[in-house]
Amino acid sequence: MGKSKSYLTATIQCRCPRCRKGKLFMHPLSFKLKQTFQMNKVCTVCSQPTEIEVGFYYGTGYVSYALTVAISVASFLAWLVLIGMSVKDNRFFIWMGCNAVLLIVLQPWLMRLSRSIWISWFVRYDPDWKNNPV
Repeated sequence: MGKSKSYLTATIQCRCPRCRKGKLFMHPLSFKLKQTFQMNKVCTVCSQPTEIEVGFYYGTGYVSYALTVAISVASFLAWLVLIGMSVKDNRFFIWMGCNAVLLIVLQPWLMRLSRSIWISWFVRYDPDWKNNPV
């Protein structure tokens, strides 16, 4: 039996929070949005349902918002340190454009990560999942 993944590793890799082995999503990450967001109904390893109740993932909007704010602050600080800001030119507006492109490119990954974080808050890790019912 191999060593279990950490909470952070399992969440970033979008693994089942109960066993930390099964994949939450059916297809690899891509820009084909219909495929990107298709989740397995249950974990392929431990049979943990991924849709706990109807509308379960509505709360992921708050998680996604927090992640995008964190990325925007980080990109602003990086821009401030590496390039700088000035009221005498358009650097702030150029940063806003670059940040918008960055967030659009990262959006599929952020949506998946938001779902992974959300379900991990409601489903506990069970190292003995083989012997315990779902």
